[in-house]
Amino acid sequence: MTTTEAPPADPKRPYRPSRGKQLLALLRNTWRGLTSMRTALVLLFLLALAALPGALLPQRRLNAGKVDEYISAHGWWGTLLDKLEFYDVYSSVWFSAVYLLLMISLVGCLTPRSFDYVRQMRAKPVLTPRNLSRMPHHRIARTSRTAETIRADVRKQLSGWRRVERDEEDGGFSISAERGYLRETGNLLFHFGMLGLIIFFALGKLYTYEGQVIVQADGSQFCNSGIYNYDSFEAGLDVDGTNLDPFCVKVDDFTAHYTPTNEVDYYHSNIQYQSGADLQSGTWRPYNLEVNEPLRTVGDRVYLLGNGYSPQFTVTFPNGEKRTQNTQWRYSDASTMLSDGATKFDPPGVTDEIQRRTRQLAITGLLAPTSFVHGGVLTSTAPELNNPMVAIDVLRGDLGLDAGRGQSVFEVDQSRVADGRLSRVARQNLAVGQELKLDDGTRIRFDGVNRWVNLQVSHDPTQGYVLGFAIVMFAGLSASLLVKRRRVWVRVRPGDDGHAGTVIEVAGLARTDQAGYGEEFQRISERLVTGRKDS
Repeated sequence: MTTTEAPPADPKRPYRPSRGKQLLALLRNTWRGLTSMRTALVLLFLLALAALPGALLPQRRLNAGKVDEYISAHGWWGTLLDKLEFYDVYSSVWFSAVYLLLMISLVGCLTPRSFDYVRQMRAKPVLTPRNLSRMPHHRIARTSRTAETIRADVRKQLSGWRRVERDEEDGGFSISAERGYLRETGNLLFHFGMLGLIIFFALGKLYTYEGQVIVQADGSQFCNSGIYNYDSFEAGLDVDGTNLDPFCVKVDDFTAHYTPTNEVDYYHSNIQYQSGADLQSGTWRPYNLEVNEPLRTVGDRVYLLGNGYSPQFTVTFPNGEKRTQNTQWRYSDASTMLSDGATKFDPPGVTDEIQRRTRQLAITGLLAPTSFVHGGVLTSTAPELNNPMVAIDVLRGDLGLDAGRGQSVFEVDQSRVADGRLSRVARQNLAVGQELKLDDGTRIRFDGVNRWVNLQVSHDPTQGYVLGFAIVMFAGLSASLLVKRRRVWVRVRPGDDGHAGTVIEVAGLARTDQAGYGEEFQRISERLVTGRKDS
């Protein structure tokens, strides 16, 4: 039986690993690079940089109208930013990618460091170097005290240090002591706190929800029983809006105080709320709701965001029936609270659907809290209610309320005005108590002005954890910056060359580049040499 030997490898031909080994090496090097502390710091910087557009540009989830205005004002540049998701920064692909990579990098970086830290905590202080005079801090002295007396004094002086004692061949002994392990503990706490912060921020996106609702400040109520009660609602990925924390709020009044220059001094609203067992008993509890002083109940927070005016109109139809509505209008000028809006009415007693849709009314126009008329044009000079007036257009026709599409409460569908389905039948300025009469005998009276408040309900079950990890981060950062890692060695041996007494040698080393250890070493060595508690 003969065997065929493989030809010898050509020594001039460079070694080329297989594709499998190349791929494995690429993955290994990528993982090492991703989990390095340098990469984690770079990703943290990129995350902070990526969050800047969210603070500088309007965000669609907060104010879609502002986003549309910004895009129209900046042309192609605004459209490009929209395509790059700069108006939805925190839900964008690139922000999420940096966020995820940072979390992976921190996990991969902290895992081996944690094992190293455990090994360091279990390890004994290093051996006393043979030549202590080479240390940055060194002192040698001769004393008449015995070696055992010095041993007892050193143990007492270094009672707060991790230390180990070793006997030496010349009849003496040495003590190695180390202090400042809290520095590395603080370093790990800082990074674990950051990791926890990132994780619970991400979990918050799953279980959080936030909604806004306008409530009339005349004793009207709002209950957190479903998303249909909100004007706008942002739900987390795992929130379907059916299991919201139940509570109710009743808005009794609203007070706004302004400076002489028409700037807001403060807002507050007297409200009542009920939650938990109060919902069963019908008990209402009072609360003074102010800006940045939210109501906290059943894990939710209720904020006072804004306010506005609601003109009240009474419509008397030709058959004598009356309808009164108090609908919120939005302000177009925050300094004077000049507001615009639309109050819509269905005619009573009309059963024919086609006829009903041709006789619907909408009262649109402007509301001036402090009115001033110049050349027939109504404007407002101050935000407070002082002789309020309205300048209204009355539209009649098909408002499209039954069209099956959502419609803004603040305006009418202008496409219906353009195609003639809605037509203007009257225009007039009205003071409180005044009325106008339409061609069919319908009378519209301006009754007065009420207030509304804009409430925001926020639910975030992870906020306590986020706060806790933020505190851990700052505590760890403080420890890593303030605590100094340092070592002290003491060697004691009998006197030599015929000299009586005992030789004590002290050396020190700071393991971190921080000033101040020289002075600390002088104090420590003085106490160790002299045996006194205080130098």
